[in-house]
Amino acid sequence: MRTSNPALSAKTFQNLPAVASPDEAMTLQGTVNKSGLLLLLVVASAAYTWNLFFASADASVVTPYILGGALGGFVVALVTVFKKTWSPVTAPLYAILEGLFLGGISALMEMEFSGIVIQAVAMTFGVFMCLLLAYRSGLIKATENFKLGVTAATGGIAVIYVITMLLGFWGIQMPYIHESGIVGIGFSIFVVILASLNLVLDFDFIENGAEQGAPKYMEWYASFGLLVTLIWLYLEILRLLAKTRRN
Repeated sequence: MRTSNPALSAKTFQNLPAVASPDEAMTLQGTVNKSGLLLLLVVASAAYTWNLFFASADASVVTPYILGGALGGFVVALVTVFKKTWSPVTAPLYAILEGLFLGGISALMEMEFSGIVIQAVAMTFGVFMCLLLAYRSGLIKATENFKLGVTAATGGIAVIYVITMLLGFWGIQMPYIHESGIVGIGFSIFVVILASLNLVLDFDFIENGAEQGAPKYMEWYASFGLLVTLIWLYLEILRLLAKTRRN
């Protein structure tokens, strides 16, 4: 089971304690329910920073929530990855923190490009539903070659983003790919497609985890991993739409 999602690595379901009864095992339905709850927490906390910004029309009001949500979410995500048994607590906390971040960022983007957020949300969930239906119907299968290709490409994108961040500390901007020209838009389209394909790997991984009878708390952990991919997909779609508006 290979996945490029850092939360759902190939070793996620290895060396887990055996469950005493089927009632204590991870299920697909349980994971679906918990994923829905995490999404509700994201929306609720995002609505707070969204309304806060538009009530004041001052970016400085939501900046602490954006920074705190991003940094806090990153720390909580790391804790969740290394302490899977804590996921019933850390996964909801991650959702709340990321919601604060997403609400602030989305509000700033909406101020600059009217209507962009509803488009990004609709496209994110549209992609999610289409890929879920395609996966469940067997139209898309997570073969080993498919998994290897997506994992390698995602790793390459991660390296590019890390280099971009490091160069940013010295005021250097990587040319073309982060601009609103043809190359930049093409790069964003590729990343959106790649983020979408990661959903297929997540679906496959969660299904295999349920089949293996992982402990019940892994429903929270699996939902957390899926949320990581969805947030990445939304941000990349938002970035792509912003580039097309600026072009």
